[in-house]
Amino acid sequence: MDQSITFDLELINRYNKAGPRYTSYPTALELHPNFGASEYQQQVKKSNVKGGALSLYFHLPFCDTVCFFCACNKIITKNRKHAEPYLNNLVKEIEMQAQLFDSTRPVNQLHWGGGTPTFLDYQQMKRLMETTRNFFNLHDDDSGEYSIEVDPRETNHNTVEQLRELGFNRISLGLQDFNPAVQKAVNRLQTEEQTFGVLEAARKYGFRSTNLDLIYGLPLQTVTSFSETLEKVLAVSPDRFSIFNYAHMPKKFKTQRQINEDDIPSPEEKLEILQMTGQRLLDAGYVYIGMDHFAKPDDELAIAQREGKLYRNFQGYSTHSDCDLIGMGVTSIGWVGDSYSQNVKELADYDRLINQGILPIVKGLELNADDKLRRAVITQLICHFELNFNVIENDFPIQFNDYFTDELSSLKVMQVDGLLIISDHKIEVLAAGRLLIRNICMIFDRYLTLKQQQFSKVI
Repeated sequence: MDQSITFDLELINRYNKAGPRYTSYPTALELHPNFGASEYQQQVKKSNVKGGALSLYFHLPFCDTVCFFCACNKIITKNRKHAEPYLNNLVKEIEMQAQLFDSTRPVNQLHWGGGTPTFLDYQQMKRLMETTRNFFNLHDDDSGEYSIEVDPRETNHNTVEQLRELGFNRISLGLQDFNPAVQKAVNRLQTEEQTFGVLEAARKYGFRSTNLDLIYGLPLQTVTSFSETLEKVLAVSPDRFSIFNYAHMPKKFKTQRQINEDDIPSPEEKLEILQMTGQRLLDAGYVYIGMDHFAKPDDELAIAQREGKLYRNFQGYSTHSDCDLIGMGVTSIGWVGDSYSQNVKELADYDRLINQGILPIVKGLELNADDKLRRAVITQLICHFELNFNVIENDFPIQFNDYFTDELSSLKVMQVDGLLIISDHKIEVLAAGRLLIRNICMIFDRYLTLKQQQFSKVI
């Protein structure tokens, strides 16, 4: 499989409009309050009949300092005791969720996200993992994909050793940029020693995958300054890179109002930074997985993509398409049966519902036949950069060319522009179209017209 990309700045500029990241289809914007705990329980019953493995996601929202660029759901506090009542409620939610699911179903994936999961101390992390093991069927042989996001400022060799002891075998490090002026502008002061010390420890204690997060488009960044950061991190050779576009949306995210907009790179300079970064990673031997992600050719994501087994869910790219995803904690999103569901956002609401013995689901969505069909189409495109019509027709009672007549017509412009090739039974995304895969997927999104202004630009 060709896992390369081509930077055509003229095409990128022409197609660079707002659109979803498609960690789900329909997107989370379609979740509605008429789907609650009772509807969720009906979906769990269907899921248990089908069986199969599970994926667990835990949202740990606490951070002790605010990064001005952050668009995550987080709670800023330096008081570590604030995590204790939340952890008590999370333990209760684990038990409530576990009672619904067949206890024999193995947990093939587990992820702690945030916030900063390592805001918890070791005893708290141990309690959370032991509770999870008591109520769910976790693997004991290190065969599960158990991952955690860490802030190197909150993590050291001892912490990494403890995480490995608890069963984590994949780790993702937040960095964003090493440049001191950029770090000051976004209120994230982080040294090379802190960052590379965590990476070194992860390798020492046998973590099977290491990922490093970078962000381009932050205030005061230039092509030269970001290339210096990139060279430093390439020297330590993480297994994966996530290269995110900073989306400045201060009306939606209050912390971003503390960023000086005059310091943000121009759209042209952002594209130059992206082009330099992508080319440098390709030259260093990484392959483009898609949607900001690069990986070494022998990484499990790259292998899954070549084998046609890559998938995408609310945590991003995944190698397990067979897992129902149970989301726990505030704002977490689950994907169970033919439904998506999301927990309440506020700690007070979470506390109230949990202590009433009620699942804290605030909204959700049951997918209809068209949703499931279009999800399959978008998933194939965004994961594998191609779509075989026969595969879709084998799984759904349609004739692809008839059902998607309008969409295929709309794609012809992209074919003329060299983004893709349409044949009688296949769509193949070309190297110039892979950076614009969101645009291609958007053609198949029937919800998009009224919601486009709520998304960030694709590049």
